Amino acid sequence: MKEFLFSEQWYWVLLIAFISYLIGGISAARIISGRKNEDVTKKGSGNPGTMNMTRVYGVKLGALTLFLDALKGAIPVLVVHLIYRDYTIADTGLQASDWLRYVSGLFVVIGHIYPVFNRFHGGKGIATTLGVFWVGLACESLWFALVIFVGLVCMILYIALTEWAGMGSLFGISLCVIIQLSVFIVDYGMDWSLWLVAIFANVVGICFFDWFAHRKNVVRLLSGEEHRTPLGALAKKAFAKKKDTKNS
Repeated sequence: MKEFLFSEQWYWVLLIAFISYLIGGISAARIISGRKNEDVTKKGSGNPGTMNMTRVYGVKLGALTLFLDALKGAIPVLVVHLIYRDYTIADTGLQASDWLRYVSGLFVVIGHIYPVFNRFHGGKGIATTLGVFWVGLACESLWFALVIFVGLVCMILYIALTEWAGMGSLFGISLCVIIQLSVFIVDYGMDWSLWLVAIFANVVGICFFDWFAHRKNVVRLLSGEEHRTPLGALAKKAFAKKKDTKNS
């Protein structure tokens, strides 16, 4: 195992954070709606994310947005892991990838929510976060990729049944956080060294920014004013449209 010495290689951490932030700022929703000569931020809820894309443009483009935003979170995390999987943090038993891949994950989510390219007005981070944890947990074991997939299916079913998209999404990413923290505790125990706290802080930080981005949704939900997302009705509408197109 090679050693990652922060005092000598700190600039790589800044570079990882900076590049991840810029990648996070690339908005799939804006690009897709732009190809229609429209701006999704001026339609529906104004949020350039999966749910608003689904409401405005249908399930197909909503799913494409979900995939691209998740991919945006997955790729930087995977690249960082592949680079640092054979490194340990100097003078500790901690894997450098456990810290650095979530440095990347945290900043790609921040870039998605607060993109410099769009005056710091972005999406709410759920799809990108799912991509971060899907790959981040798969770095522990490929079985976790299946676990996250099952969790994603459960999240979609919850949203379809309750029509509470915001809360369903937050429950989904919170479950990912709990799983990853549990894995770290199993791996390292409860020896609260500075570096282990830093690893935990990155993971919890991702969850914090997602919840903070949804703060208005939570308030509206508690006051009974939250907008519903009828996935079933939207799916039926998309199927009917496809059928009509085929028959015409």
